[in-house]
Parts: sequence; C-alpha cells; structure tokens
Amino acid sequence: MPEIEPVALAGLTTLRVGGVPERLIEATTRDELIDALRDAWASGQPWLVLGGGSNLLVGDEAFEGTVVLVRTSGIRRLPSPREGYVRLQVEAGHNWDDLVAYAAAEGLSGIVAMSGIPGTVGAAPVQNIGAYGQELVETLVEAELIDEATGDVSTVAAAELELGFRTSVLKNHYGSVAARSAVILSVTLELREVGQGEYTLAGAQLRQALGVAEGQPVTLAWVRETVLATRARKGMVLDDGDPDTHSAGSFFQNAIVSASFARTLPAECPRWPMAVAVDQLRVIPLASYDGLVPPPVTAQPDVKVSAAWLIEHAGVGKGFHLPRSRAGLSTKHALALTNRGGATASELAELARYIQQRVQSEFGLILQPEPVLVGVEL
Repeated sequence: MPEIEPVALAGLTTLRVGGVPERLIEATTRDELIDALRDAWASGQPWLVLGGGSNLLVGDEAFEGTVVLVRTSGIRRLPSPREGYVRLQVEAGHNWDDLVAYAAAEGLSGIVAMSGIPGTVGAAPVQNIGAYGQELVETLVEAELIDEATGDVSTVAAAELELGFRTSVLKNHYGSVAARSAVILSVTLELREVGQGEYTLAGAQLRQALGVAEGQPVTLAWVRETVLATRARKGMVLDDGDPDTHSAGSFFQNAIVSASFARTLPAECPRWPMAVAVDQLRVIPLASYDGLVPPPVTAQPDVKVSAAWLIEHAGVGKGFHLPRSRAGLSTKHALALTNRGGATASELAELARYIQQRVQSEFGLILQPEPVLVGVEL
C-alpha cells in the first residue's frame, strides 16, 4: 500500500486550504488506485479522492479518514467506429490540460475550448466540465469505474453517468450525496480528426468568446492559444505568483432558471437558452380530422444566466473582500473566490455566504457553489 506521511491538504488544493488527513495514500498505477480505494472503504472511515484539488473547498480541521491521491497517467489511442474520428482512453490521474495539449498537437478537435481548465481527467466527468459552450458530455464515450458498494470494476456508457450542466450521478452537490458512489479509473473520449490545417468552429458561444465570425477558418493551435490567453486575463490559469489564480475557478454556477423567471431579471443580464424551442409536430389521422387544429404548444426552454453579472450587480465587485478577511474576489473575475494569502476555509465560506445573501436580496435567487465542499458549511 503506497501510504505516505500525511500533509495538510492546503498544499494539495488550489484554494490552498485544508487540514491534515489521518491517512494519505498516493496511487501512481491503476492497481494501486483500486487497492487503495478498497482498503479505504473496508475501514469504514470517511474517505476522499484527490486529483488536482482544483474543485474543492476543504475545511480547516483535520480530516478523520483516508485521502487517496490519484496520480495515474497515460493516453491510449484507439480506433473509432465513426469515420474521421479517434478514441482516446485516458487514465484518471492524467492532467486535463496536458490531455488537451496532446489532442491539439494530434489534430483532434472536441475539447480544445476547455484548454487551461485545471484538474485531472478523472474529475472531468464528475461535474461535466465545460467552457465557452463546449462540454465533456459531447465527447465522452464511456468511463471505467470502481463502485464503493461492491468494490467491483466496470465500464459504463457515458449515458449511465447522466451528465448535465456541471453535474453527474457521481457528484456530491452541496447539501446532498452522489446518486452513485464510485470513482473513475479511466475515461474514453471520441474526438474528430481535423489535422493542423484550418477548420470552422461549430459553437456560437465559442465563436463569440474568441471573436470569430461564422464560417471563419481557424486552426486548433490558434484556438488553444487564444482560449489560454482569454482564461489567463481572467485569472483562470494557475500561476503560483498570482493570487487571483489561488481559487477553485468559478465558485458559483451560472444559474439555470425558468424562462418566466429570467424575464424578471434586468434585460442586460447575459443569458443563454438551454435548448432551442421547437414547435411540436402534430399528426392528425385524416379519418379523425374534424376541421379543427388544436393550437400548438411551444415549450419554453430554461435559461442559463450569468452568475458573474449577478454578483457584480448585487454590489460585490472584483477585488471585494470583507473587513479583516484574507479571502476575496479575484481582481479579474467576479466568479472566483481567492485566497489572498493565508486565508482559512472559514474565511472563504464567510465570503461565499455574503455573496449568496447579496444576490438573493437583489435578484431573488440563491447561487449554488460549484466546488465540492468537505467539512465546510455555507
């Protein structure tokens, strides 16, 4: 068992907070990871799987259980049944951005808009990571899991993970537990072969973010460089020397609201429909047609609204911090709660609660945290 001397999780998470666990195991191979998880589950004590630590807010107190560090890596290229596509099987501990860099260098499209997202590949399906209109669900084929209940390893189709907006059956949302208690060992993605030459971007949100006109040719290398530069300007690319990047990325999810509620928000609040409203096609058998056609029923899609806009227009601007607190909003991006130097998890939670209260007071909705909270209450 590759057990190592426990250290504070503050040194293993991008928010730089977290107490010392009772046990710390570092798994560098698939077999070590399986053995470590089965051992942790058999103990009956609390357990936590830690990859890049980029989507966690861990409490200041000691963690009374086992933390398993996932340090597996490797990419295996596989054929795809679809012409013009390639499949990549990637180990759970592989750095996500290293995978994106590999795909771009190999001329494979489908994940390049998610360049610069910190963390590991195994964590990516848990919250269905995404950026600029591109989400993992679009390319994920299957995942290899180990279930806590049985200790069995199985390969499941992407559909079984029920990936939605920053969610899946594997995610522990704040205030609830995951529908399926399991850990990802590897994932398989299917990416399109576009080569190093020019191609056209399909997503309107990505084109808008990059300033690309519909039909305008680009290259994968250019898209990756531009996305990384865009994220860096927002403090969303890890940099030890920049306190604005000592965060868990976007701390609050963009809110998903009904179309009717969205209309109560100021018109200038950025919003995006979650689906295209299409009139339903109704077929009436000629034998039963009485000359009357019922009026069509058009379902209005839910709307995603900008949490950053809501925060700023609730009076909590970039760089805001509470008096005497070492936690503050990024000076570049209102969605990122940052550790300005020596902040505690309690200080970060206090700031998060304040933001929630301000947005609820101004706009009538409660923003939900995106990171997983361990030993912390909002």
